[in-house]
Amino acid sequence: MPLDPAQAATPPPPPVRFWPVDDLPALDPDPFLDELLREEPVARIRLGHGEGHAWLVTRYEDVRFVTSDPRFSREAVAGRDITSMRPVPVASQTAGLQYIDPPGHNRLRRVVARAFTGRAMQRLRPMAERRAAELLDVMEDAGPPADLMEHLHGPFPIAVVRDFLGVDEKDWHRWAATGEALLSAGADAEDRARQAARATRARLAELLRSRREEPRDDLAGVLALAAAEGEITDDEAISLATSIQVSGGHAVRNNSGSMMYALLTRPGHLDRLRREPELLPKAVDELFRYVPHRNGVGIPRVAVEDVEVGGQLIRAGEVVYSAYVAANRDPAVFPDPDTLDFDRSNGPHLAFGHGPHHCMAAIMARMEAEIMIGSVLARFPGIRLAVPPEEVEFQRQGLIRGPRTLPVTW
Repeated sequence: MPLDPAQAATPPPPPVRFWPVDDLPALDPDPFLDELLREEPVARIRLGHGEGHAWLVTRYEDVRFVTSDPRFSREAVAGRDITSMRPVPVASQTAGLQYIDPPGHNRLRRVVARAFTGRAMQRLRPMAERRAAELLDVMEDAGPPADLMEHLHGPFPIAVVRDFLGVDEKDWHRWAATGEALLSAGADAEDRARQAARATRARLAELLRSRREEPRDDLAGVLALAAAEGEITDDEAISLATSIQVSGGHAVRNNSGSMMYALLTRPGHLDRLRREPELLPKAVDELFRYVPHRNGVGIPRVAVEDVEVGGQLIRAGEVVYSAYVAANRDPAVFPDPDTLDFDRSNGPHLAFGHGPHHCMAAIMARMEAEIMIGSVLARFPGIRLAVPPEEVEFQRQGLIRGPRTLPVTW
């Protein structure tokens, strides 16, 4: 039987590849993503959990297209057993900002935006600078060698997000532990992730209840007021707070640690920042592009109608992942992408996503990175690694990449 002309014009889909998302050394980019970016920028993959397969886009322009076109839906992910890296989602699929499309997404985003204003960050910055100084006082008093992850990159982001969210300091160690478990990806991750999700939900529910009784000017207060006035549900408030807890504590810890490792293993870059401290904001932005901040991919989307992407036809109902870390090394946009270049003036990176789901905490993450790097260089101008670079231990079996320890001397 002769083929329909439309069918004849449509190339067959590529074969499905299994992507184990293995642990990688230090800041090495994922060779699987590098290969796809060069040879098969719109590919089909299968991950370690869930059913079926998904499309994966790696080119900068394709990632921007998929993450901003309304024909690709986050909402349609909810309730489906999709091939994924984790056994359970980090945030609620029925109440979270991550799993809802505009215009409903706009309603939740408006609420959270009240806490992430420029004025709020201006109020938070002096507090954060004082906290960084206090932590480095302790490190200096202890003397070299010291672990920067223990003294700064671990406690500092936790302290900032604790103050921003409104959690009492005496309770935060329990919250930090559940944040780590929520982003586990190892063989025993499922039980730990489910237990962490239940514990986080219970603690956040209690925090929001306390803000209704005693309002405060923090994120928990903003969410509690919005829930009390019917703008959002209690489940939505809890999911939003969970997202901030995870990204503001665990993710910033690892990303900033990776940034410092990148600088400590490139003395020329470190020396330039000492000489030109005014370059720090631009350097931090390039570090966000350069550092592979996560393993694998994050939350997918589902095509709600047939869409062509990069020459491949993605059918309605099919799942699509976007690889931001690959897009940030697309040579069509970032010449010599594997080079850390503080003078780079190309298009904006995608480390915080793109489109309606662009990370609202980006303004806070940039501020924290600037404070941590700037404070260390000002306090310890002779800082350097205390061990060979290859002896620095990095996270294993996690979604967010970063050093476990960062031994330094000065």
